[in-house]
Amino acid sequence: MLTFLHDNAAKLLDQTLTHLGLTFGSLLLALLLGLPLGIYIARRRRVASAVLGVAGVLQTVPSIALLGFLIPLLGIGAGPALTALFLYALLPIIRNTYVGISEVNPTLTNAARGMGMTNGQILWRVELPLAMPVIFAGIRTATVINVGVATLAAYVAAGGLGEFIFGGIALNNTNMMLAGAIPAALLAVGFDWGLARLQRVRWSGVGVGAGVTTKRVAVGAGLLVMMAVVAAVAWPKNNPRRLLAGFAHEFGGRADGYPGLQKTYGLTIENRLLDQSLMYEAIHTDKVDVISGYSTDGRIKAFGLTVLDDDKHAFPPYAAAPVVREATLASYPELQPVLDKLSGRLTDSIMTELNYRADYLHESPERVARGFLAKAGLLKPATAKRTGQVVMGSKVFTEQYILAEIYRQLIEGFTTLRVVSKTGFGGTQLCFDALRTGAIDFYPEYTGTGLLVILQPTQPTLDSLKRLPGPQQPAAIYAYVQAEFARRYALSWGAPLGFNNAYCLMMRQSDARQRGIRTLSELTRYVR
Repeated sequence: MLTFLHDNAAKLLDQTLTHLGLTFGSLLLALLLGLPLGIYIARRRRVASAVLGVAGVLQTVPSIALLGFLIPLLGIGAGPALTALFLYALLPIIRNTYVGISEVNPTLTNAARGMGMTNGQILWRVELPLAMPVIFAGIRTATVINVGVATLAAYVAAGGLGEFIFGGIALNNTNMMLAGAIPAALLAVGFDWGLARLQRVRWSGVGVGAGVTTKRVAVGAGLLVMMAVVAAVAWPKNNPRRLLAGFAHEFGGRADGYPGLQKTYGLTIENRLLDQSLMYEAIHTDKVDVISGYSTDGRIKAFGLTVLDDDKHAFPPYAAAPVVREATLASYPELQPVLDKLSGRLTDSIMTELNYRADYLHESPERVARGFLAKAGLLKPATAKRTGQVVMGSKVFTEQYILAEIYRQLIEGFTTLRVVSKTGFGGTQLCFDALRTGAIDFYPEYTGTGLLVILQPTQPTLDSLKRLPGPQQPAAIYAYVQAEFARRYALSWGAPLGFNNAYCLMMRQSDARQRGIRTLSELTRYVR
């Protein structure tokens, strides 16, 4: 853990500052709206239930779902993250302001009015000073909520400590997860403690003097100014003169991902980690200039992207094939022949077309799979009688959903087995661990991923595989991972499906032409 923190200290500091910027920026906006709105509904009790009801509904919407609703409206980046945090902070601020002012003893306000005070003077010299402890409690609650929810900003490429948490989950890296979770927890505890200390400050007088009012206003104004300064300083900034990359969380930490490109090409590019389902939206809307992707993705053509040539062969072959528990094959010997029916059936062009139909034409994976099987002459209706059950997993991207659906329909058509789907595992390591421990029976995997992420062979072994001539390399890597998976984990690789879904970097075609970038080597020279 200490080694990881030392190696990533600069990035940790940068993401902590971004986290602070998002937290304070959204909290400042919530205070500017929530405090006046709470005061208003304290004066207009008839609209209080409606306002608090709307704020309460917003608070109950799951954060991921709220971000999903905001992406079509605001795109990705800081916009949806800031808006979501702002909405989550509203309820405690509005409610506590409303309750604090409403519970001020009417005798005091009547006495102040009898002394000739105006409504504004009563608010500033009587109600707000007396309601301040309750209001501060709401601010404390909103701050703690925002620090926690701000970790989800990494989902939409807004940065923050969530980058470490999402990356750690995708890579099953406990140190990486803790590097994001511990600072986030410390920030929440620290802010809550600091605001609690400020809340308990003993104020002289009974709260109705001009000096007390001035002191309270000065402290409140100072707090708002401090939040604004921190938000401005810590807000994520991009250098407009340099390219910005958007990488999936798993790609950002895998040996065959960005670290592999750094090792092979010396590539160092400013990047944001984001959910892989949003990478294409990010480059399509000009939020980033370069993304990590997959060579068979249907959106390459749809969005006018160009794949940069891997001229130094940093990425190994990624032949797709099912990985199955040997215990499952022993229990259901009819399973292997059915899985092998797909051997060589899915070429690069066919898989790209299937991905295009799901990603761009928005056809369901079930429909896409049925159409492919029908065209290949492999579609059979499922029988009602079921004599066994297998559990199938998949990772969380479109191609895996399609392959999982193809396997389900194929198995249920040609056998009496029922297929239970557990799709959407957040990363390779999670999916593999589920297979190894028996939580699932099989899932579609790629030989390059099995080689570099799971087996992690010694450098001499890896060099010997890379030295093979191009046409021999895919078969050699498949044979190696097949033998090692059987030896180490009692897992069997089925016959390859026929396509190679390699990792790649891609840019908008217009940008690549303008900058003269066609290969990863040219990209490396450009960003230096």
